[in-house]
Amino acid sequence: MIKYLALGDSYTIGEKVDASLNFPNQVVALSKSLDHPIVLDKLIAVTGWTTDELATAIEKERPSFDYDLVTLLIGVNNQYRGRSIDEYAWQFYSLVCQAILFAKAEAKNVIVLSIPDWGLTPFNTERDKDVTSKEIDAFNAINKKTALELGCRYIDITSSTREHAQDELFLAEDGLHYAGKEYCLWAERIISLL
Repeated sequence: MIKYLALGDSYTIGEKVDASLNFPNQVVALSKSLDHPIVLDKLIAVTGWTTDELATAIEKERPSFDYDLVTLLIGVNNQYRGRSIDEYAWQFYSLVCQAILFAKAEAKNVIVLSIPDWGLTPFNTERDKDVTSKEIDAFNAINKKTALELGCRYIDITSSTREHAQDELFLAEDGLHYAGKEYCLWAERIISLL
C-alpha cells in the first residue's frame, strides 16, 4: 500500500463537491488498478487557508514521517487576500521542506500542484482578470521553482483550469471551485507520475 498525505486548501478538500470527487480521493480510486494501491491516510486542508494557516494546522496535526506520497497545493488564498509574494516564497519553502520530511525525507515522494486560476471563473465579477492571472503566474513561478530546486515533482494544473474556466461541466455550483471532472484530470496527472 502507498500511504498518502494531502495538504492544501479548498481545492484539496473539493469545496462544493462530494468528498469522493476531490482529487485526493480520485487518486485513491484510480490507484486501484495499480500494483500498489494508495490509501489516503490524512488530509489536512480547509477552505480559505493561506500558507501560514496550513503551517499552523500541520503543527497541531503532527503528521508522521512515513508517507510514500505527499501532495501540496496552497497559495490561492495568499493571492486572493493580497498577501506578499515574498512572504509566500519563504512560507511555501518551509511547507515543502516539511512535506519532504513527512515523505520519508524523499523529495521525489512529494508532488506540488500549481495554483488554479480562479480569476477566469464566473465567480470573479469584480477583479481584473488579466491582473489576477498575472498574480497567479507570479505565485506559481515561486512554487514551481521551489519544488524543483528541492527535488520534488511538479504538476501544472493552472492551464487546465484556464481552459475550463467557463465550462460548467468542470465547475462546482458556486462558479469558483471545481467539479469532479476537473479534479479527475489532476488525479490522472498524479497517477501518471507514480
